[in-house]
This record gives sequence, C-alpha cells and structure tokens, in this order.
Amino acid sequence: MDDLRRMMDALDLMERRMEDRLDIEEIARAACASPFHFQRMFHMLTSMTVAEYMRKRRLTLAAQELASTTAKVIDVAMKYGYDSPESFAKAFRKIHGVSPSEARQPGVRLKAYPRISFHLSLKGDKDMDYRIVEKEGFEAVGKSIRLKDGEQPRIAELWGACHRDGTVARLNAFGDDDLLYGICLDMQPGVGEFTYMVAGRIGASRAHAATDAADGLQRASIPTATWAIFPCVGALPGAIQSVFSRIYQEWFPATGYEHAGGPEMEVYPAGDTTAEHYRCEIWVPVVKK
Repeated sequence: MDDLRRMMDALDLMERRMEDRLDIEEIARAACASPFHFQRMFHMLTSMTVAEYMRKRRLTLAAQELASTTAKVIDVAMKYGYDSPESFAKAFRKIHGVSPSEARQPGVRLKAYPRISFHLSLKGDKDMDYRIVEKEGFEAVGKSIRLKDGEQPRIAELWGACHRDGTVARLNAFGDDDLLYGICLDMQPGVGEFTYMVAGRIGASRAHAATDAADGLQRASIPTATWAIFPCVGALPGAIQSVFSRIYQEWFPATGYEHAGGPEMEVYPAGDTTAEHYRCEIWVPVVKK
C-alpha cells in the first residue's frame, strides 16, 4: 500500500516540475525506490515509460498555453524542455496532429493527456501464492530477440519458430530437468526495451555436451539471486499476462520487496500450454527494502 502512495508522491513531483529537467534518480527517490524498480512499476501500471508520460504531459500543457495565451512558440518550446522550435514542432505534431502555430486557430482539435493517478483495488476474494527462494546462478542457452514494449506478440512468434525448427527439442537435451524458460534479459524500462530468450538451462552433468550442441544459439548468464516465485495456472499466454499484472498491481505494493533489476523468468514444464489446467511459474528477482 505504501508503494502506491510513494508512487503518487513521485507523480506529484513530476507535475510540479514539468518545466524543469528531472532525472530518473530524483523521481525514484520521491517514490523511495530504485530507478529500475520505479520505472518497471510505472510501465507495468501505465503501459508507458516515465519519459513518454512526461513528454505527453508537457505537450498537453504546451498546447493549452499556445491556445490560450499569446506566448511565442519558441518561448513555449524552451519552457517545456525543447532546444529548438524544430524539435518542438516535430514532437508537437506527432502528438496533436497540427503544428504549434496551428494550435492557436479557433476550433482546432488538440489532444489532452490528463495526469494519471494510481488506485489500489482491494478485492479480497483472491489471494496470491508465492514463495521466496535463493538460487545459485546458472547458464542458459537459446534463441532471443530484442523487443520494444508493445511488440509482445512477437514472443509467441518466437516460441512458434523454435518449435518448428527443432530448437525446443535441442534445448530439452541441455538440462538436468525437463523445463523450458522464457527469460527477459537486459531490461531497460526507461526506454521500454528488453531481450526475450526461449531457453534451456545447461545442467551441470551435461555442460560439456551442451557446449557442442548449442552451436548457433545464444548463451546468457543468469546471476545468483533471491527470487519471488509465483504459480501460474491456465492457458498461455493469457494466464502469464494476468499473473504478471497482479505481481505489479497487487503484490509489489503490498510487500516490502522491490525488483532487483535482474532477468525475469517464465519457467515451463512439459505439457499442453493451451490447457486450462496447465501449470507454470513466474520468477522475479527481488530485494528487501
């Protein structure tokens, strides 16, 4: 609960300082969170990066000022952080569909992005199971793609391609278990980018054989971490998406943990992933505040 109140404190700071240059460290401090955790939480709750939200709010305020005052375009541009009228005009047109000077015309249609707020919904009818586990690091191998937020449908395409080309069968041969992993690596929540890998874990007893078998695949080192592990039951990808939403909307705000900044993992046992009873897990690296 305190997490959401602190997120609101950070939003208050952002609103008060729309005309200033704010860095993410200062905003995250207002939320009593690390920059990574704040940005990851913000994106999961709003589907926007912090930078995207600030840009939309500033351009909303700029449009209101242009429409209601006689301020010069260059002065408004500088006020809201743009170094030149050209860069301001380009960003303004992308949001509003008109130039800054056209915003002064009577009856012109402009976009407005209101200030967001966070609300905690206390449902009380559905608990959330989890366990905290310390795990040693391991090596993973697989195929990966670099994604921007909004490109998540490409993840299903990657899984389909890995099944069709035999990659999944190869990955099953690497580990000491029968698990497959969907790993989010190199997450950059500030710009909304991450790498997604369909992977297998290289088991200790098969490390030598896996080195030869992994030709043409990428490798990734998963660090030693403390993990919050959440069960997920249901057909994919809907069940996974639902649990991820609850982790950020309900679990993080209700606990004394924050994201540790490392990879997130989906852990998949063998089975029919389209079945309503299919069981898998989500692993999120955490630290105690």
